[in-house]
Amino acid sequence: MKNIRNFSIIAHIDHGKSTLSDRIIQQSKIISDRDFQDQILDNMDIERERGITIKSQTVCIPYTAKDNQPYMLNLIDTPGHVDFTYEVSRALASCEGALLLIDASQGVEAQTLANLYLAMESDLEIIPVINKIDLPSADIERVKEQIENDLGLDANTAMLTSAKAGTGIIDLMEGIIRYLPAPTGDIKKPLKAIIFDSHYDAYRGTVVHIRVFDGSICAGDKIVFMSNNAEYKVEEVGIFQIVKISKKELKAGEVGYIIAGIKTVSDTKCGDTITLTNNRCQKHKSGFKEAKPVVFSSIYPVSSDDYEELVLSIEKLKLNDASLVYEKDSSAALGFGFRCGFLGLLHLDVVQERLEREYNLSLILTAPSVRYQIFLNNGEMEIIDNPALYPDPTIIGYAKEPFIKASIIVPAKYMGAVMNLCLERRGINKNYEYLTSDRLEMTFDLPLAEVIYDFYDKLKSITQGYGSFDYEIIDYRETDLAKLDILINGDRVDALSQLVHKDRAVSRARVACEKLKQAIPRQMFKIAIQGAIGGKIISRETISAFRKDVTAKCYGGDISRKRKLLEKQKKGKKRMKMIGQVEIPQSAFLSVLTSGDK
Repeated sequence: MKNIRNFSIIAHIDHGKSTLSDRIIQQSKIISDRDFQDQILDNMDIERERGITIKSQTVCIPYTAKDNQPYMLNLIDTPGHVDFTYEVSRALASCEGALLLIDASQGVEAQTLANLYLAMESDLEIIPVINKIDLPSADIERVKEQIENDLGLDANTAMLTSAKAGTGIIDLMEGIIRYLPAPTGDIKKPLKAIIFDSHYDAYRGTVVHIRVFDGSICAGDKIVFMSNNAEYKVEEVGIFQIVKISKKELKAGEVGYIIAGIKTVSDTKCGDTITLTNNRCQKHKSGFKEAKPVVFSSIYPVSSDDYEELVLSIEKLKLNDASLVYEKDSSAALGFGFRCGFLGLLHLDVVQERLEREYNLSLILTAPSVRYQIFLNNGEMEIIDNPALYPDPTIIGYAKEPFIKASIIVPAKYMGAVMNLCLERRGINKNYEYLTSDRLEMTFDLPLAEVIYDFYDKLKSITQGYGSFDYEIIDYRETDLAKLDILINGDRVDALSQLVHKDRAVSRARVACEKLKQAIPRQMFKIAIQGAIGGKIISRETISAFRKDVTAKCYGGDISRKRKLLEKQKKGKKRMKMIGQVEIPQSAFLSVLTSGDK
Protein backbone atom coordinates (compact mmCIF):
# COMPACT_ATOMS: atom_id res chain seq x y z
CA MET A 1 0.00 0.00 0.00
CA LYS A 2 2.92 2.38 0.52
CA ASN A 3 3.19 2.75 -3.28
CA ILE A 4 -0.46 3.80 -3.80
CA ARG A 5 -1.69 7.42 -3.80
CA ASN A 6 -5.43 8.21 -3.96
CA PHE A 7 -6.07 11.87 -4.79
CA SER A 8 -8.62 14.20 -6.32
CA ILE A 9 -8.30 17.44 -8.31
CA ILE A 10 -10.54 20.22 -6.96
CA ALA A 11 -10.89 23.82 -8.15
CA HIS A 12 -13.21 26.63 -9.16
CA ILE A 13 -14.93 26.17 -12.52
CA ASP A 14 -12.65 26.66 -15.55
CA HIS A 15 -9.33 26.64 -13.65
CA GLY A 16 -7.99 23.74 -15.75
CA LYS A 17 -8.81 20.49 -13.91
CA SER A 18 -9.63 18.42 -17.00
CA THR A 19 -6.59 19.73 -18.90
CA LEU A 20 -4.29 18.86 -15.98
CA SER A 21 -5.83 15.35 -15.86
CA ASP A 22 -5.10 15.03 -19.60
CA ARG A 23 -1.41 15.89 -19.11
CA ILE A 24 -1.00 13.47 -16.17
CA ILE A 25 -2.60 10.68 -18.22
CA GLN A 26 -0.40 11.46 -21.22
CA GLN A 27 2.69 11.39 -19.01
CA SER A 28 1.81 7.86 -17.84
CA LYS A 29 1.49 6.55 -21.46
CA ILE A 30 -1.61 4.44 -20.63
CA ILE A 31 -3.18 5.65 -23.89
CA SER A 32 -1.43 6.07 -27.23
CA ASP A 33 -1.04 9.55 -28.77
CA ARG A 34 -3.17 8.38 -31.71
CA ASP A 35 -6.14 7.48 -29.47
CA PHE A 36 -5.74 10.51 -27.21
CA GLN A 37 -8.20 13.41 -27.32
CA ASP A 38 -8.61 16.52 -25.17
CA GLN A 39 -10.85 16.15 -22.08
CA ILE A 40 -10.22 12.40 -22.28
CA LEU A 41 -12.11 11.76 -19.01
CA ASP A 42 -15.17 13.79 -20.06
CA ASN A 43 -17.01 11.08 -21.97
CA MET A 44 -20.35 12.87 -22.50
CA ASP A 45 -20.97 15.01 -25.61
CA ILE A 46 -22.55 17.70 -23.46
CA GLU A 47 -19.37 17.96 -21.32
CA ARG A 48 -17.19 18.46 -24.39
CA GLU A 49 -19.52 20.99 -26.00
CA ARG A 50 -19.85 23.16 -22.90
CA GLY A 51 -16.29 22.65 -21.68
CA ILE A 52 -17.46 21.60 -18.20
CA THR A 53 -17.09 18.46 -16.11
CA ILE A 54 -20.45 17.11 -14.92
CA LYS A 55 -19.54 13.69 -13.57
CA SER A 56 -16.48 12.65 -11.56
CA GLN A 57 -14.22 10.23 -13.44
CA THR A 58 -11.63 7.79 -12.10
CA VAL A 59 -8.37 6.62 -13.69
CA CYS A 60 -5.51 4.47 -12.31
CA ILE A 61 -2.14 5.84 -13.48
CA PRO A 62 1.03 3.72 -13.21
CA TYR A 63 4.09 5.92 -12.64
CA THR A 64 7.77 5.15 -12.10
CA ALA A 65 9.25 7.82 -9.83
CA LYS A 66 12.76 9.29 -10.01
CA ASP A 67 13.86 6.77 -7.35
CA ASN A 68 12.81 3.96 -9.81
CA GLN A 69 9.99 2.84 -7.49
CA PRO A 70 6.70 1.93 -9.30
CA TYR A 71 3.63 3.78 -7.96
CA MET A 72 -0.09 3.55 -8.69
CA LEU A 73 -1.77 6.99 -8.70
CA ASN A 74 -5.57 6.79 -8.46
CA LEU A 75 -6.91 10.10 -9.81
CA ILE A 76 -10.52 11.27 -9.47
CA ASP A 77 -11.32 14.33 -11.63
CA THR A 78 -14.17 16.42 -10.17
CA PRO A 79 -16.60 19.09 -11.47
CA GLY A 80 -16.11 22.76 -10.54
CA HIS A 81 -19.61 24.24 -10.84
CA VAL A 82 -21.45 25.03 -7.58
CA ASP A 83 -24.36 22.74 -8.63
CA PHE A 84 -22.10 19.67 -8.57
CA THR A 85 -20.55 20.06 -5.11
CA TYR A 86 -22.17 16.71 -4.23
CA GLU A 87 -19.99 14.95 -6.84
CA VAL A 88 -16.92 16.58 -5.25
CA SER A 89 -17.85 15.46 -1.70
CA ARG A 90 -18.28 11.83 -2.92
CA ALA A 91 -14.88 11.88 -4.62
CA LEU A 92 -13.12 13.34 -1.55
CA ALA A 93 -14.52 10.61 0.74
CA SER A 94 -12.50 8.07 -1.28
CA CYS A 95 -9.14 9.91 -1.18
CA GLU A 96 -6.26 10.71 1.20
CA GLY A 97 -5.19 13.88 -0.58
CA ALA A 98 -6.27 16.60 -3.01
CA LEU A 99 -4.67 18.95 -5.53
CA LEU A 100 -6.23 22.40 -5.05
CA LEU A 101 -5.89 24.03 -8.47
CA ILE A 102 -5.74 27.84 -8.70
CA ASP A 103 -5.69 29.88 -11.92
CA ALA A 104 -2.55 32.09 -11.99
CA SER A 105 -4.50 34.98 -13.55
CA GLN A 106 -7.87 34.67 -11.73
CA GLY A 107 -6.53 33.78 -8.28
CA VAL A 108 -8.57 32.32 -5.40
CA GLU A 109 -12.32 32.33 -6.13
CA ALA A 110 -15.48 31.37 -4.24
CA GLN A 111 -15.54 27.67 -5.23
CA THR A 112 -11.81 27.41 -4.47
CA LEU A 113 -12.62 28.27 -0.84
CA ALA A 114 -15.71 26.04 -0.75
CA ASN A 115 -13.80 23.02 -2.11
CA LEU A 116 -10.92 23.67 0.31
CA TYR A 117 -13.38 23.48 3.23
CA LEU A 118 -14.85 20.23 1.81
CA ALA A 119 -11.35 18.72 1.64
CA MET A 120 -10.58 19.88 5.19
CA GLU A 121 -13.83 18.30 6.47
CA SER A 122 -12.64 15.00 4.96
CA ASP A 123 -9.25 15.53 6.71
CA LEU A 124 -7.26 15.38 3.47
CA GLU A 125 -3.69 16.46 2.78
CA ILE A 126 -3.86 19.41 0.35
CA ILE A 127 -1.26 20.48 -2.25
CA PRO A 128 -1.90 23.95 -3.73
CA VAL A 129 -1.18 23.99 -7.50
CA ILE A 130 -0.87 27.27 -9.42
CA ASN A 131 -1.96 26.55 -13.00
CA LYS A 132 -1.81 28.57 -16.26
CA ILE A 133 1.58 30.12 -15.38
CA ASP A 134 2.25 30.64 -19.12
CA LEU A 135 -0.56 33.23 -19.49
CA PRO A 136 0.55 36.86 -20.07
CA SER A 137 -1.80 37.94 -17.25
CA ALA A 138 -0.41 35.38 -14.76
CA ASP A 139 0.61 36.92 -11.42
CA ILE A 140 2.22 34.11 -9.44
CA GLU A 141 3.34 36.23 -6.47
CA ARG A 142 -0.16 37.65 -5.98
CA VAL A 143 -1.66 34.13 -6.07
CA LYS A 144 0.94 32.93 -3.52
CA GLU A 145 -0.14 35.77 -1.20
CA GLN A 146 -3.77 34.66 -1.59
CA ILE A 147 -2.81 31.05 -0.79
CA GLU A 148 -1.17 32.25 2.45
CA ASN A 149 -3.79 34.85 3.46
CA ASP A 150 -7.13 33.56 2.06
CA LEU A 151 -6.59 29.80 2.28
CA GLY A 152 -4.13 29.57 5.19
CA LEU A 153 -1.92 27.10 3.29
CA ASP A 154 1.87 27.17 2.94
CA ALA A 155 2.63 28.90 -0.37
CA ASN A 156 6.16 27.43 -0.37
CA THR A 157 4.68 23.97 -1.10
CA ALA A 158 2.68 25.33 -4.08
CA MET A 159 3.50 23.57 -7.36
CA LEU A 160 3.72 25.67 -10.55
CA THR A 161 2.24 24.16 -13.73
CA SER A 162 0.85 24.99 -17.12
CA ALA A 163 -1.48 22.13 -17.97
CA LYS A 164 -1.98 23.39 -21.52
CA ALA A 165 1.76 23.62 -22.28
CA GLY A 166 2.66 20.56 -20.16
CA THR A 167 5.03 22.53 -17.91
CA GLY A 168 5.78 21.20 -14.41
CA ILE A 169 3.84 17.92 -14.75
CA ILE A 170 6.77 15.65 -13.74
CA ASP A 171 7.47 17.84 -10.66
CA LEU A 172 3.77 17.69 -9.77
CA MET A 173 3.68 13.86 -9.96
CA GLU A 174 6.80 13.70 -7.77
CA GLY A 175 5.08 16.14 -5.36
CA ILE A 176 2.02 13.86 -5.18
CA ILE A 177 4.27 10.96 -4.11
CA ARG A 178 6.26 13.09 -1.66
CA TYR A 179 3.50 15.12 0.03
CA LEU A 180 0.37 12.93 -0.10
CA PRO A 181 0.04 10.05 2.38
CA ALA A 182 -0.32 6.41 1.33
CA PRO A 183 -3.68 4.79 2.16
CA THR A 184 -4.10 2.99 5.48
CA GLY A 185 -6.00 -0.25 5.95
CA ASP A 186 -5.57 -3.88 6.85
CA ILE A 187 -5.76 -6.56 4.17
CA LYS A 188 -6.36 -9.23 6.87
CA LYS A 189 -9.54 -7.59 8.20
CA PRO A 190 -13.02 -8.36 6.78
CA LEU A 191 -13.81 -6.57 3.52
CA LYS A 192 -14.92 -2.94 3.87
CA ALA A 193 -15.38 -1.11 0.55
CA ILE A 194 -17.30 2.09 -0.13
CA ILE A 195 -19.37 2.85 -3.25
CA PHE A 196 -18.50 6.33 -4.48
CA ASP A 197 -20.04 6.16 -7.96
CA SER A 198 -21.65 3.81 -10.48
CA HIS A 199 -22.68 3.74 -14.10
CA TYR A 200 -24.94 1.57 -16.22
CA ASP A 201 -23.64 -0.78 -18.88
CA ALA A 202 -26.29 -2.12 -21.26
CA TYR A 203 -24.58 -5.53 -21.46
CA ARG A 204 -23.11 -6.02 -17.96
CA GLY A 205 -25.64 -4.19 -15.77
CA THR A 206 -24.43 -1.85 -13.05
CA VAL A 207 -20.70 -1.14 -12.89
CA VAL A 208 -20.00 -0.14 -9.27
CA HIS A 209 -17.03 2.15 -8.54
CA ILE A 210 -15.49 1.26 -5.17
CA ARG A 211 -12.65 2.21 -2.85
CA VAL A 212 -11.43 -0.71 -0.70
CA PHE A 213 -10.52 0.32 2.87
CA ASP A 214 -9.96 -3.11 4.48
CA GLY A 215 -9.65 -6.68 3.22
CA SER A 216 -9.82 -7.69 -0.44
CA ILE A 217 -12.42 -8.62 -3.05
CA CYS A 218 -12.13 -10.95 -6.06
CA ALA A 219 -14.35 -12.63 -8.65
CA GLY A 220 -16.54 -15.35 -7.12
CA ASP A 221 -16.90 -13.61 -3.71
CA LYS A 222 -20.41 -13.31 -2.28
CA ILE A 223 -20.99 -9.70 -1.16
CA VAL A 224 -23.71 -7.80 0.66
CA PHE A 225 -24.70 -4.10 0.53
CA MET A 226 -25.04 -2.99 4.15
CA SER A 227 -27.80 -0.41 3.59
CA ASN A 228 -30.37 -2.85 2.16
CA ASN A 229 -28.82 -6.32 2.74
CA ALA A 230 -28.95 -7.10 -1.00
CA GLU A 231 -26.61 -10.02 -1.78
CA TYR A 232 -24.72 -10.61 -5.03
CA LYS A 233 -21.96 -12.80 -6.44
CA VAL A 234 -19.03 -10.85 -7.92
CA GLU A 235 -18.44 -11.64 -11.61
CA GLU A 236 -15.50 -9.33 -12.28
CA VAL A 237 -13.22 -6.86 -10.48
CA GLY A 238 -10.75 -4.45 -12.05
CA ILE A 239 -9.37 -0.93 -12.41
CA PHE A 240 -10.03 1.99 -14.74
CA GLN A 241 -7.28 2.95 -17.18
CA ILE A 242 -9.56 4.93 -19.52
CA VAL A 243 -11.05 1.48 -20.35
CA LYS A 244 -11.91 -1.19 -17.77
CA ILE A 245 -9.04 -3.62 -17.10
CA SER A 246 -9.98 -6.74 -15.11
CA LYS A 247 -7.77 -7.98 -12.26
CA LYS A 248 -7.63 -11.00 -9.99
CA GLU A 249 -8.50 -8.97 -6.90
CA LEU A 250 -8.74 -5.48 -5.40
CA LYS A 251 -6.90 -5.05 -2.10
CA ALA A 252 -7.08 -2.53 0.74
CA GLY A 253 -6.13 0.97 -0.45
CA GLU A 254 -7.06 0.36 -4.10
CA VAL A 255 -9.73 2.03 -6.23
CA GLY A 256 -11.56 0.12 -8.98
CA TYR A 257 -14.83 -1.42 -10.06
CA ILE A 258 -16.92 -4.54 -9.53
CA ILE A 259 -19.54 -6.14 -11.78
CA ALA A 260 -22.00 -8.45 -10.04
CA GLY A 261 -25.00 -8.70 -12.38
CA ILE A 262 -26.82 -5.93 -10.50
CA LYS A 263 -29.96 -5.11 -12.47
CA THR A 264 -31.95 -3.26 -9.82
CA VAL A 265 -30.81 0.33 -10.15
CA SER A 266 -31.94 1.29 -6.64
CA ASP A 267 -29.61 -1.29 -5.02
CA THR A 268 -26.42 0.71 -5.67
CA LYS A 269 -26.56 3.63 -3.31
CA CYS A 270 -23.59 6.00 -3.26
CA GLY A 271 -21.95 6.04 0.16
CA ASP A 272 -23.06 2.47 0.91
CA THR A 273 -20.55 -0.03 2.34
CA ILE A 274 -19.89 -3.42 0.69
CA THR A 275 -18.70 -6.39 2.75
CA LEU A 276 -18.54 -10.19 2.41
CA THR A 277 -21.69 -12.21 3.20
CA ASN A 278 -19.90 -14.79 5.39
CA ASN A 279 -17.32 -12.41 6.96
CA ARG A 280 -18.97 -9.08 7.63
CA CYS A 281 -17.22 -5.93 8.86
CA GLN A 282 -18.58 -4.49 12.11
CA LYS A 283 -19.83 -1.07 10.98
CA HIS A 284 -20.23 0.84 7.74
CA LYS A 285 -17.89 3.64 6.65
CA SER A 286 -19.17 7.15 7.37
CA GLY A 287 -18.26 10.40 5.64
CA PHE A 288 -20.77 10.77 2.82
CA LYS A 289 -23.29 13.59 2.58
CA GLU A 290 -26.74 12.91 1.17
CA ALA A 291 -27.63 14.83 -2.00
CA LYS A 292 -30.08 17.62 -1.15
CA PRO A 293 -32.16 18.79 -4.13
CA VAL A 294 -32.89 22.52 -4.06
CA VAL A 295 -34.74 23.09 -7.36
CA PHE A 296 -37.86 21.17 -8.36
CA SER A 297 -39.51 20.81 -11.75
CA SER A 298 -41.86 18.32 -13.41
CA ILE A 299 -40.83 16.44 -16.56
CA TYR A 300 -43.47 15.19 -19.01
CA PRO A 301 -43.15 13.49 -22.41
CA VAL A 302 -44.51 15.58 -25.32
CA SER A 303 -46.35 12.46 -26.52
CA SER A 304 -48.17 10.49 -23.80
CA ASP A 305 -47.19 7.27 -25.66
CA ASP A 306 -43.57 7.92 -24.60
CA TYR A 307 -44.33 7.69 -20.87
CA GLU A 308 -43.10 4.08 -20.49
CA GLU A 309 -39.90 5.04 -22.31
CA LEU A 310 -39.45 7.99 -19.91
CA VAL A 311 -39.86 5.65 -16.90
CA LEU A 312 -37.01 3.41 -18.11
CA SER A 313 -34.81 6.32 -19.19
CA ILE A 314 -35.07 8.20 -15.90
CA GLU A 315 -34.23 5.01 -13.96
CA LYS A 316 -31.09 4.48 -16.03
CA LEU A 317 -30.12 8.14 -15.73
CA LYS A 318 -30.59 7.96 -11.96
CA LEU A 319 -27.88 5.28 -11.86
CA ASN A 320 -25.45 7.53 -13.73
CA ASP A 321 -26.52 10.58 -11.71
CA ALA A 322 -26.99 9.66 -8.05
CA SER A 323 -28.06 13.20 -7.07
CA LEU A 324 -31.25 13.12 -9.20
CA VAL A 325 -34.41 12.67 -7.07
CA TYR A 326 -37.78 11.89 -8.68
CA GLU A 327 -41.32 10.70 -7.97
CA LYS A 328 -44.39 10.12 -10.16
CA ASP A 329 -46.55 13.12 -11.00
CA SER A 330 -49.55 13.92 -13.21
CA SER A 331 -51.02 17.06 -14.77
CA ALA A 332 -54.41 17.81 -16.32
CA ALA A 333 -52.69 19.54 -19.25
CA LEU A 334 -49.69 17.25 -19.80
CA GLY A 335 -50.69 13.80 -18.53
CA PHE A 336 -48.30 11.55 -16.58
CA GLY A 337 -44.69 12.48 -15.78
CA PHE A 338 -42.22 12.87 -12.92
CA ARG A 339 -41.62 15.51 -10.27
CA CYS A 340 -37.83 15.80 -10.07
CA GLY A 341 -35.43 17.41 -7.61
CA PHE A 342 -32.19 18.96 -8.92
CA LEU A 343 -29.06 20.45 -7.35
CA GLY A 344 -29.49 23.67 -9.33
CA LEU A 345 -30.54 25.08 -12.70
CA LEU A 346 -27.43 23.82 -14.52
CA HIS A 347 -28.16 20.32 -13.18
CA LEU A 348 -31.78 20.62 -14.44
CA ASP A 349 -30.54 21.77 -17.86
CA VAL A 350 -28.04 18.88 -18.06
CA VAL A 351 -30.61 16.22 -17.03
CA GLN A 352 -33.10 17.47 -19.62
CA GLU A 353 -30.47 17.48 -22.37
CA ARG A 354 -29.17 14.01 -21.44
CA LEU A 355 -32.69 12.52 -21.46
CA GLU A 356 -33.39 14.05 -24.88
CA ARG A 357 -30.03 13.07 -26.42
CA GLU A 358 -29.18 9.73 -24.86
CA TYR A 359 -32.71 8.29 -24.83
CA ASN A 360 -34.19 10.17 -27.84
CA LEU A 361 -37.13 11.68 -25.90
CA SER A 362 -39.05 14.92 -26.48
CA LEU A 363 -39.80 16.50 -23.10
CA ILE A 364 -41.70 19.37 -21.51
CA LEU A 365 -40.51 20.84 -18.20
CA THR A 366 -42.57 22.98 -15.83
CA ALA A 367 -41.25 26.22 -14.32
CA PRO A 368 -38.66 25.48 -11.60
CA SER A 369 -39.62 25.94 -7.96
CA VAL A 370 -38.03 25.59 -4.53
CA ARG A 371 -39.40 23.79 -1.45
CA TYR A 372 -41.67 25.94 0.75
CA GLN A 373 -42.98 25.29 4.27
CA ILE A 374 -46.70 26.13 4.48
CA PHE A 375 -48.16 26.55 8.00
CA LEU A 376 -51.94 26.09 8.07
CA ASN A 377 -54.41 27.79 10.45
CA ASN A 378 -55.00 24.47 12.25
CA GLY A 379 -51.30 24.27 13.22
CA GLU A 380 -50.24 21.68 10.64
CA MET A 381 -47.19 22.20 8.42
CA GLU A 382 -46.99 21.07 4.78
CA ILE A 383 -43.88 21.04 2.57
CA ILE A 384 -44.75 22.15 -0.96
CA ASP A 385 -42.52 22.22 -4.03
CA ASN A 386 -45.27 21.82 -6.64
CA PRO A 387 -47.66 24.75 -7.34
CA ALA A 388 -50.42 22.22 -8.13
CA LEU A 389 -50.43 21.13 -4.44
CA TYR A 390 -50.64 24.70 -3.05
CA PRO A 391 -53.51 24.77 -0.50
CA ASP A 392 -56.47 27.17 -0.51
CA PRO A 393 -55.08 30.60 0.61
CA THR A 394 -57.94 30.97 3.14
CA ILE A 395 -56.59 28.10 5.29
CA ILE A 396 -52.94 29.24 5.20
CA GLY A 397 -51.55 31.03 8.26
CA TYR A 398 -48.11 31.87 6.87
CA ALA A 399 -45.37 30.43 4.65
CA LYS A 400 -41.59 30.09 4.89
CA GLU A 401 -39.04 29.88 2.06
CA PRO A 402 -35.42 28.61 2.03
CA PHE A 403 -32.63 31.18 2.41
CA ILE A 404 -29.02 30.74 1.37
CA LYS A 405 -25.77 32.24 2.55
CA ALA A 406 -24.18 33.53 -0.66
CA SER A 407 -20.44 34.17 -0.77
CA ILE A 408 -19.44 36.40 -3.69
CA ILE A 409 -15.81 37.28 -4.45
CA VAL A 410 -15.40 40.25 -6.84
CA PRO A 411 -12.91 42.98 -7.77
CA ALA A 412 -13.64 46.05 -5.61
CA LYS A 413 -14.81 48.21 -8.56
CA TYR A 414 -17.89 45.99 -9.03
CA MET A 415 -19.02 46.25 -5.41
CA GLY A 416 -21.88 48.72 -6.12
CA ALA A 417 -23.30 46.72 -9.05
CA VAL A 418 -23.25 43.45 -7.07
CA MET A 419 -24.83 45.17 -4.06
CA ASN A 420 -27.69 46.47 -6.26
CA LEU A 421 -28.24 43.04 -7.83
CA CYS A 422 -28.48 41.31 -4.43
CA LEU A 423 -30.75 43.97 -2.90
CA GLU A 424 -33.06 43.77 -5.96
CA ARG A 425 -33.37 40.04 -5.24
CA ARG A 426 -34.50 40.71 -1.64
CA GLY A 427 -31.01 40.03 -0.31
CA ILE A 428 -29.75 41.05 3.16
CA ASN A 429 -26.18 42.35 3.30
CA LYS A 430 -24.44 40.49 6.14
CA ASN A 431 -20.77 41.28 5.73
CA TYR A 432 -18.00 42.26 3.37
CA GLU A 433 -14.26 42.15 3.83
CA TYR A 434 -11.30 43.04 1.67
CA LEU A 435 -9.16 40.00 0.86
CA THR A 436 -6.59 42.25 -0.84
CA SER A 437 -6.56 45.95 -1.70
CA ASP A 438 -8.65 45.36 -4.86
CA ARG A 439 -10.62 42.15 -4.10
CA LEU A 440 -13.38 41.67 -1.58
CA GLU A 441 -15.68 38.91 -0.36
CA MET A 442 -19.33 39.93 0.04
CA THR A 443 -21.74 37.81 2.09
CA PHE A 444 -25.51 38.03 1.60
CA ASP A 445 -28.54 36.15 2.86
CA LEU A 446 -30.68 35.58 -0.24
CA PRO A 447 -33.98 33.75 -0.89
CA LEU A 448 -33.15 30.64 -2.93
CA ALA A 449 -36.15 31.27 -5.19
CA GLU A 450 -34.52 34.51 -6.39
CA VAL A 451 -31.21 32.79 -7.16
CA ILE A 452 -32.41 29.80 -9.21
CA TYR A 453 -33.54 31.82 -12.23
CA ASP A 454 -30.73 33.85 -13.76
CA PHE A 455 -28.76 35.21 -10.81
CA TYR A 456 -25.48 33.53 -11.82
CA ASP A 457 -25.73 34.83 -15.41
CA LYS A 458 -26.50 38.36 -14.21
CA LEU A 459 -23.59 38.26 -11.74
CA LYS A 460 -21.16 37.18 -14.47
CA SER A 461 -22.53 39.90 -16.75
CA ILE A 462 -22.24 42.85 -14.34
CA THR A 463 -18.75 41.77 -13.15
CA GLN A 464 -17.51 41.12 -16.73
CA GLY A 465 -16.85 37.48 -15.81
CA TYR A 466 -14.70 38.24 -12.72
CA GLY A 467 -17.37 37.58 -10.08
CA SER A 468 -17.41 34.14 -8.45
CA PHE A 469 -20.28 32.73 -6.44
CA ASP A 470 -20.84 29.93 -3.94
CA TYR A 471 -23.76 29.24 -1.62
CA GLU A 472 -25.09 26.99 1.12
CA ILE A 473 -28.65 26.68 2.43
CA ILE A 474 -28.94 28.06 5.96
CA ASP A 475 -32.59 28.16 7.10
CA TYR A 476 -36.24 28.90 6.30
CA ARG A 477 -37.71 32.39 6.81
CA GLU A 478 -41.22 33.79 6.66
CA THR A 479 -42.34 35.07 3.25
CA ASP A 480 -45.37 36.57 1.50
CA LEU A 481 -46.11 33.76 -0.94
CA ALA A 482 -48.66 33.64 -3.76
CA LYS A 483 -49.59 31.16 -6.48
CA LEU A 484 -49.34 32.69 -9.95
CA ASP A 485 -51.64 30.99 -12.47
CA ILE A 486 -51.36 31.38 -16.24
CA LEU A 487 -54.66 31.32 -18.16
CA ILE A 488 -54.74 30.56 -21.89
CA ASN A 489 -58.07 31.45 -23.47
CA GLY A 490 -59.62 31.51 -19.98
CA ASP A 491 -58.38 28.02 -19.00
CA ARG A 492 -55.75 27.52 -16.27
CA VAL A 493 -52.70 25.60 -17.46
CA ASP A 494 -51.45 23.88 -14.30
CA ALA A 495 -48.02 23.14 -15.80
CA LEU A 496 -47.31 26.89 -16.14
CA SER A 497 -48.25 27.80 -12.54
CA GLN A 498 -45.52 29.24 -10.30
CA LEU A 499 -45.10 30.00 -6.59
CA VAL A 500 -43.77 33.55 -6.28
CA HIS A 501 -43.23 36.32 -3.75
CA LYS A 502 -46.17 38.78 -3.96
CA ASP A 503 -43.85 41.75 -4.62
CA ARG A 504 -42.42 39.97 -7.67
CA ALA A 505 -45.69 38.48 -8.94
CA VAL A 506 -46.62 41.26 -11.42
CA SER A 507 -43.19 41.42 -13.09
CA ARG A 508 -42.95 37.60 -13.24
CA ALA A 509 -46.47 37.38 -14.74
CA ARG A 510 -45.72 40.04 -17.36
CA VAL A 511 -42.55 38.30 -18.48
CA ALA A 512 -44.30 34.90 -18.67
CA CYS A 513 -47.20 36.33 -20.71
CA GLU A 514 -44.84 38.12 -23.13
CA LYS A 515 -42.78 34.95 -23.63
CA LEU A 516 -45.90 32.85 -24.25
CA LYS A 517 -47.23 35.42 -26.75
CA GLN A 518 -44.05 34.95 -28.79
CA ALA A 519 -44.10 31.14 -28.50
CA ILE A 520 -47.77 30.27 -29.13
CA PRO A 521 -48.73 30.34 -32.84
CA ARG A 522 -51.65 32.50 -34.04
CA GLN A 523 -55.04 30.86 -34.52
CA MET A 524 -58.20 31.77 -36.46
CA PHE A 525 -59.52 33.33 -33.23
CA LYS A 526 -58.14 35.77 -30.67
CA ILE A 527 -56.20 34.20 -27.75
CA ALA A 528 -55.97 35.89 -24.35
CA ILE A 529 -52.93 35.04 -22.19
CA GLN A 530 -53.43 36.17 -18.59
CA GLY A 531 -51.50 36.01 -15.33
CA ALA A 532 -53.72 35.69 -12.25
CA ILE A 533 -53.44 35.40 -8.47
CA GLY A 534 -56.65 33.76 -7.28
CA GLY A 535 -59.46 35.56 -9.16
CA LYS A 536 -57.44 38.74 -9.79
CA ILE A 537 -55.89 39.23 -13.25
CA ILE A 538 -52.50 40.98 -12.90
CA SER A 539 -51.18 40.85 -16.49
CA ARG A 540 -52.47 40.21 -19.99
CA GLU A 541 -51.23 39.71 -23.54
CA THR A 542 -53.41 39.04 -26.58
CA ILE A 543 -52.50 37.04 -29.67
CA SER A 544 -54.55 38.55 -32.50
CA ALA A 545 -56.46 36.25 -34.85
CA PHE A 546 -55.76 35.50 -38.50
CA ARG A 547 -58.25 37.61 -40.47
CA LYS A 548 -59.70 36.73 -43.85
CA ASP A 549 -60.54 39.83 -45.92
CA VAL A 550 -64.23 38.99 -46.45
CA THR A 551 -65.02 42.43 -47.91
CA ALA A 552 -62.58 42.06 -50.81
CA LYS A 553 -65.39 41.00 -53.17
CA CYS A 554 -67.61 44.00 -52.33
CA TYR A 555 -66.87 46.65 -54.95
CA GLY A 556 -68.65 49.94 -54.31
CA GLY A 557 -72.28 49.99 -53.28
CA ASP A 558 -73.81 50.64 -49.87
CA ILE A 559 -71.51 50.49 -46.81
CA SER A 560 -74.12 48.38 -45.01
CA ARG A 561 -73.18 45.38 -47.25
CA LYS A 562 -69.62 45.43 -45.92
CA ARG A 563 -70.80 45.97 -42.36
CA LYS A 564 -73.15 43.00 -42.62
CA LEU A 565 -70.29 40.73 -43.79
CA LEU A 566 -67.97 41.94 -40.98
CA GLU A 567 -70.70 41.33 -38.36
CA LYS A 568 -71.16 37.79 -39.71
CA GLN A 569 -67.38 37.18 -39.48
CA LYS A 570 -67.34 38.56 -35.93
CA LYS A 571 -70.03 36.08 -34.81
CA GLY A 572 -68.14 33.20 -36.39
CA LYS A 573 -64.91 34.20 -34.60
CA LYS A 574 -66.79 34.40 -31.28
CA ARG A 575 -68.25 30.91 -31.73
CA MET A 576 -64.83 29.58 -32.81
CA LYS A 577 -63.23 30.98 -29.67
CA MET A 578 -65.79 29.19 -27.48
CA ILE A 579 -65.10 25.77 -28.99
CA GLY A 580 -61.50 26.31 -30.19
CA GLN A 581 -58.64 24.49 -28.45
CA VAL A 582 -55.26 26.17 -28.13
CA GLU A 583 -52.39 23.74 -28.60
CA ILE A 584 -49.41 24.93 -26.57
CA PRO A 585 -46.12 23.93 -28.24
CA GLN A 586 -43.14 22.58 -26.28
CA SER A 587 -41.19 25.79 -26.95
CA ALA A 588 -43.82 27.76 -24.98
CA PHE A 589 -43.24 25.70 -21.82
CA LEU A 590 -39.47 26.02 -22.23
CA SER A 591 -39.72 29.79 -22.75
CA VAL A 592 -41.30 30.20 -19.30
CA LEU A 593 -38.31 28.33 -17.79
CA THR A 594 -36.05 31.22 -18.77
CA SER A 595 -38.43 33.89 -17.52
CA GLY A 596 -36.04 35.83 -15.34
CA ASP A 597 -36.43 39.58 -14.94
CA LYS A 598 -35.77 41.65 -18.00
